[in-house]
Amino acid sequence: MSNAPRLTSLDALHRSLGATMTDFAGWDMPLRYGSERDEHNAVRTRAGLFDLSHMGEITVTGPDAMKALNYALVGNIATIGLGRARYTMICQEDGGIVDDLIVYRLGETEYMVVANAGNAEIVLDAITERAAGFDAEVRDDRDAYALIAVQGPESPGILASVTDADLDGLKYYAGLPGTVAGVPALIARTGYTGEDGFELFVAPEHAEQLWRALTEAGQDAGLVPCGLSCRDTLRLEAGMPLYGHELTTALTPFDAGLGRVVKFEKDGDFVGRTALEAAAEKAAANPPRKLVGLIAEGRRVPRAGFSVVSGGEVVGEVTSGAPSPTLGKPIAMAYVDAAHAAPGTTGVGIDIRGTHEAYEVVALPFYKRQK
Repeated sequence: MSNAPRLTSLDALHRSLGATMTDFAGWDMPLRYGSERDEHNAVRTRAGLFDLSHMGEITVTGPDAMKALNYALVGNIATIGLGRARYTMICQEDGGIVDDLIVYRLGETEYMVVANAGNAEIVLDAITERAAGFDAEVRDDRDAYALIAVQGPESPGILASVTDADLDGLKYYAGLPGTVAGVPALIARTGYTGEDGFELFVAPEHAEQLWRALTEAGQDAGLVPCGLSCRDTLRLEAGMPLYGHELTTALTPFDAGLGRVVKFEKDGDFVGRTALEAAAEKAAANPPRKLVGLIAEGRRVPRAGFSVVSGGEVVGEVTSGAPSPTLGKPIAMAYVDAAHAAPGTTGVGIDIRGTHEAYEVVALPFYKRQK
């Protein structure tokens, strides 16, 4: 087996645009093309174009596709309407989070599960194993798709200029097949930036044609290519969890403040149900550490793993931290003891290399777009 990183079908294009590339979950991906701050601000005020072809697509089809997914995942797949999508999770038997996922219902008995790049193989294996007793086929479609996202307030206008699909009728967390710039695509109104936007699933051989067409269509609207670095600051401002930071196998969805994704009322058993019922009871009786936002009073940037402190005691841990281009200050997400988690709590700091820097506790998200 080669240890060389995998390349997306847009690799040569990224390099021609001067992208700084980085190894991410075994893929060579663009980190930035120019200034991360400029790319971030473009998505907040205009539009940005992302290559997300490293994400893992898994298709589940057959008469029992819905039942198989209902057993494999914690959400209620039976209530996803045709052409709609749902945020959910896959958990271990002990309730630990294996990954967070988006499930698209593409047909009566056809679903597409999108996993994070670093977990795609693990999720594929788990779903395959869990679907074994059902009349359903699980297919690894990671090589069948390239994924391009256009995100930001100008994105509907840009996309509308190269497709005749009904974007106005496309709700948030919905997807429909259409043609974009002459290319067949699944057009989904989803994203990871806190802005309106679209994710376009296309055949890899069509990715470059689509990227170039969107670049041209977005020229006057201020569209810029964007790398993974600004994707991280955008999702952090929007309070969106990242696997490996806010979500891990050591946490249940209830520990992560995302117990709402677990649907105990659905028919039949599902993997992790017993452990998750216990976790839900425990969280209700004795609230675990809570995921909160922290805004710096100074300039020093916290990083994942730094301790949150109060009165000389460690009361939490930072999961993600970065300078926020929108707020103009360093921000962090952290799991903090319930006693220190209320917005406005004072006397909380972060231990940054031995110095306790003052931080304000705020409710997530840090940033919410104007509708």
